[in-house]
Amino acid sequence: MKTDAFALRHIGPRESDLQHMFKTVGVKDMSQLLYETFPDGIRLKQDLQLDPAMTEYEYLTHVSQLGSKNKVFKSYIGLGYHPAIVPPVIQRNIFENPGWYTAYTPYQAEIAQGRLEALLNYQTTIIELTGMEIANASLLDEGTAAAEAMALLFDVRTRDQKKNNVNKFFVSEEILPQTLSVLQTRSTPLDIELVVGNHETFDFAEDFFGAILQYPGKYGQVYDYAGFINTAKSKEIKVAVAADILSLVKLASPGEMGAAVVVGTTQRFGIPMGYGGPHAAYFATKEEYKRSMPGRIIGVSIDANGNRALRMALGTREQHIKREKATSNICTAQVLLAVMAGMYAVYHGPKGLRYIADKVHASAVTTAKALSSIGVNQVNSAFFDTLLVKADAAKVKAIAEKNEVNFFYPNNESVSISFNETTSLSDINLIIAIFAEAAGKSSVHVSSLATEIQLTEKSVRTSTFLQHDVFNSHHSESQLMRYIKKLERKDLSLNHSMISLGSCTMKLNAAAEMLPLSMPNWNSIHPFAPADQAQGYLTMLKKLEQQLNVITGFKGTSLQPNSGAQGEYAGLMAIRAYHQSRGDHHRNVCLIPSSAHGTNPASAAMAGMKIIVTKTTPEGNIDVEDLRARAIENKDNLSCLMVTYPSTHGVYESSIIEITKLIHDNGGLVYMDGANMNAQVGLTNPATIGADVCHLNLHKTFAIPHGGGGPGVGPICVNEKLVPFLPTNPIVATGGDQAITAISAAPFGSALVCLISYGYICMLGAEGLRSSTEHAILNANYMKARFEGHYPILYSGEMGRAAHEMILDCREFKQKGVEVGDIAKRLMDYGFHAPTVSFPVAGTLMIEPTESEDLAEIDRFCDALISIRKEIEDSSADDHNTVLHNAPHTLAMLTAERWDFPYSREKAAYPLEYIADNKFWPSVRRVDDAYGDRNLVCSCAPIEAYMES
Repeated sequence: MKTDAFALRHIGPRESDLQHMFKTVGVKDMSQLLYETFPDGIRLKQDLQLDPAMTEYEYLTHVSQLGSKNKVFKSYIGLGYHPAIVPPVIQRNIFENPGWYTAYTPYQAEIAQGRLEALLNYQTTIIELTGMEIANASLLDEGTAAAEAMALLFDVRTRDQKKNNVNKFFVSEEILPQTLSVLQTRSTPLDIELVVGNHETFDFAEDFFGAILQYPGKYGQVYDYAGFINTAKSKEIKVAVAADILSLVKLASPGEMGAAVVVGTTQRFGIPMGYGGPHAAYFATKEEYKRSMPGRIIGVSIDANGNRALRMALGTREQHIKREKATSNICTAQVLLAVMAGMYAVYHGPKGLRYIADKVHASAVTTAKALSSIGVNQVNSAFFDTLLVKADAAKVKAIAEKNEVNFFYPNNESVSISFNETTSLSDINLIIAIFAEAAGKSSVHVSSLATEIQLTEKSVRTSTFLQHDVFNSHHSESQLMRYIKKLERKDLSLNHSMISLGSCTMKLNAAAEMLPLSMPNWNSIHPFAPADQAQGYLTMLKKLEQQLNVITGFKGTSLQPNSGAQGEYAGLMAIRAYHQSRGDHHRNVCLIPSSAHGTNPASAAMAGMKIIVTKTTPEGNIDVEDLRARAIENKDNLSCLMVTYPSTHGVYESSIIEITKLIHDNGGLVYMDGANMNAQVGLTNPATIGADVCHLNLHKTFAIPHGGGGPGVGPICVNEKLVPFLPTNPIVATGGDQAITAISAAPFGSALVCLISYGYICMLGAEGLRSSTEHAILNANYMKARFEGHYPILYSGEMGRAAHEMILDCREFKQKGVEVGDIAKRLMDYGFHAPTVSFPVAGTLMIEPTESEDLAEIDRFCDALISIRKEIEDSSADDHNTVLHNAPHTLAMLTAERWDFPYSREKAAYPLEYIADNKFWPSVRRVDDAYGDRNLVCSCAPIEAYMES
């Protein structure tokens, strides 16, 4: 056994298992399985040209040396990113804990109550600090959250505004530059006209539907926006406010001023800067806009016993239902980071947050006074944490960098200084000394923080916040550690059992990949730090782009998109820019097969495209003749085809080369959805099948954890035609020479977690990557062979094989009174998370085992579903008091004195022998979704206040 080979640790099946698996599948070896699974015409002719695989030890040494090239200066750059203290109890028990970071999105609420409670805490924090009525469970970053606010306000225009095509959106010139760039990107295809200007001279014309303000302004000035918002409301102009979350502890909330939407980032609440991300953005609005609200909302409901239970509510993943009529393509969040930010609020409570905000403000006031005393003045009349100092920027910069300090320099005569919770008195004295030297003055020394405040009376917050018990009960480390552990025990994650979600690829997130994220020289870098301070990052990111180019067969990569859905959008916007660069502004038709992910039509609609849905054959493949007809019919206006490969139905379609050629012959480009890239790496690639651009889900194929519903990274890889159009950033230039404006706020998106995928590729190498794909295919076909005879398999390839996933058809069980949801809930009693339910076909289970699962675990899962199949046979349509309909069974049920069910306690809780060894108990009974939607509550108020009498 080659103990230092990472592939040995990443790939589940042992060499000794393979013959048994091959025999079960009905092949003699891997070569035969691949021949029967994979179209020969798209096989790569040679191995991927990647560096030799590193051992875990070699990689950790390498990444440590690479990290030493990053220089961790004191950062006062601000612009939405600040050094933050990650409480060690949160770092160790959440950020570094696989019980939290390996969980999936909480669609199966009964086994996700801990995460849901943590997110409810987060939502409560946002609602109360912003003064709004409803908040979601996080978005991707502040820039994209602002774009979502613009889209929501556009969607909720008045009837007259829609009738008159009112399309102007005012953007205050105080907005963060990266936010403006994202707004420019998102507004253009929707025909929203951005008007950037001074909010104090805005004329409130009738052709505006909305406005967005920055609070405080980008260089620190605190404005009283109440008058602006009131005047806007009188003209039926709705106002969004992008607000610094820590400032809202001290400043009057935007909700109190009358804002319609409040957005921002919670990075300051204990999340590392990480060269730009991942961070949890927040989005809060009025209850009347809840149906137009993007992302996920955690709501309070009840379970089958009437007890309090949490679940995702309302518009969750609404684009999968509304498709091209959706207002957003967002189907993810930043759950792990939102959990951390919410727990930061729990740990500090309202008094602790006030202490932190007061200290930050006092640091700014103290510095302003000291600078003034030596003749260096700043111009903000009211500020929270940021000073705008008049000084010779070049002189200050040279002296500051010599002292390992970063400020922001808006122009030659100005320096912006943003203070943060890490700022100490010694830091303040160094700042004063830097400016004194630049001005040729003697420095002054401060020995204590100022007690006065530099805010107007109207701008100071007087309302209370976070009065709920949870924010006032866990302030010692022991208390918080136990609270975190209590929630963790309510969640089923990969550290308990496999999560076989089709299309979601829940593979191992190896410890060696994760460890560097906690290294200060990786997680403490500001995204706008000078390039010479981020050489480790720039080297790693460039290398990762090259690795992804090799794997996809493409010429260029942008790591900027923060999720798969954002990657889809970025890819389509690059296609749009390509056509426009050739004068083909009319090319706007996007062909999408009916089997596509719901995000595909939603993304195409956001990119301003006209969507035409093409047919699927009874075998689940693209109907090539229908596609041909649609392509020819629209050849003058064809922009692109969106295709998933292998298909969403888990099949390698042999006609894929014909399909992509057909699109090219009619003037279009091919966008490949990379959701199923796990079944391509090392065997084929998007370039080989004829695609022009693909997005990759680094949180699927390339081992970034799902984090309970985020973070995710969705980079795009493109061919030579599209390289010039890769997205840029207004502060740190990225992308091509005809770059589109920003897709997300940070230049390289969630750069910190890109380390995970970099490590995954470095440690597997070409052979390990190909072997991972092969074992993913083997595991899926082994499971398929075991299920045959028990469950109908909905689609198979031409030789009867699955790709890396398969769909079990459960629709016929309705005649037994059993729905697919009953099977999903019953699996919890067996200790497993359900596969993907009713997607892409209603009434089915889509199963993907991944290469990381070992034979014993796969057999346990197969045994569970086969056992459930026997339970289905024993059911009848007129009997709903069955083990399936009552699932899941909680510990409270099993230990209750009364047992009013027609089956034994043992059958309920321990239907198979292995379960007793490692029993996972759902903490609530089946959740009542309809009740939760009828009685929407998304904050920490006690459920008794909302229960029907």
